[in-house]
Amino acid sequence: MVAPPRLNRLTVAAAADRYLASVQVESVRGVLSPATARSYERDVREFAALVGDDRVLDDVTGEDVDDALVRYQASPDGRYSDPGRKGAPGRSVATVNRFRQSVSRFFAHAARQCWVQADPMQWAAPPARSRDRLRVERTALSASAAGALLQASAVPDRPATATAAGTGTRAARSDQALALRDRLVVALLLVLGPRVSELARADVADFTREPEETRWRIVGKGGSIRTVALSAPLAAALEEYLHELRPRLAARRADDPDAQRALLLTWRGRRVDTQTVRALLARAVERMPAPYRRPATPHALRHTTATLLVAEGWDVKVVAELLGHRSIATTGVYLDRIEGELAAAIRSHPLSAGLAAPASTAAEAPIAAAAGDITDVPDSSARGADAP
Repeated sequence: MVAPPRLNRLTVAAAADRYLASVQVESVRGVLSPATARSYERDVREFAALVGDDRVLDDVTGEDVDDALVRYQASPDGRYSDPGRKGAPGRSVATVNRFRQSVSRFFAHAARQCWVQADPMQWAAPPARSRDRLRVERTALSASAAGALLQASAVPDRPATATAAGTGTRAARSDQALALRDRLVVALLLVLGPRVSELARADVADFTREPEETRWRIVGKGGSIRTVALSAPLAAALEEYLHELRPRLAARRADDPDAQRALLLTWRGRRVDTQTVRALLARAVERMPAPYRRPATPHALRHTTATLLVAEGWDVKVVAELLGHRSIATTGVYLDRIEGELAAAIRSHPLSAGLAAPASTAAEAPIAAAAGDITDVPDSSARGADAP
């Protein structure tokens, strides 16, 4: 008979250090994205500070976890250097639930390593249900607004300018004309709905370009891989960027291996980051016609992809595969209500047409329908075993 493993009574700080070392290993192996690893580290360090670094981890109870969650929710959100940018004091329910998930993962690891006798998360309060609506800039665009954004992204951006000596005027810099790149970025976000991090780390080698079809091998969360096919217009936009603009950008950093691999480059020749994508999208939004103009993030375009495809009749499972979701329940969160959809559903209600008929006709219709129903009832003998 094998003896049970002995409990290792580590302090919270020591357990956090060991756990985060394993998180870094998973990040290097590609199991976790760098952004997820940073999120886990930030959350676990803050949890350790809330419950006490020198406390023995096995002594932390479910009540201690609840107390830490309450204090975490009431504390200022460190992601905002300017408190005025935050709509309300403290942290949102979604942020607290993300923090709770990080702590839950920490204790699950601790239980497997015998740093605790039992996982205290099973006695902690369940996660709160978020009742906050998505911010406007994170919701889906209508089909018309999405089309306007796509057209606006193709308009050459006003490049950064330099003041001509002695003239006081500004001369345009043609080396910063990036309309081909910006149009490709917006098109990929709208048509395929990738995460902004997936787009930023895309390499040229991730695209299989054949005469009949172009495919993109996307490395998603947790190292998961999905392959999506580009439509013919999207493939044409990719080819135009690769042949006409990217070679000039890549030549500016010919000694940078990462720049030579990267699909999307800045005007200086470096790989774009997520902030660059957000900035170019914000500039495209500014060029949209006023009736359609509204704040939008790359995540909003991901919502737009899901919402418009489902509205066109595509199965949610197909949309989930396109977005890289393991569960269609996750995809359901991305399906925003389309303006006018409810009114259209009411107009197409089968009884709506009857309301417009004259009173006498409307009164006779149910009687005729009832008579028809009686004559259409099948003989009970024909039902066989299906009869109630």
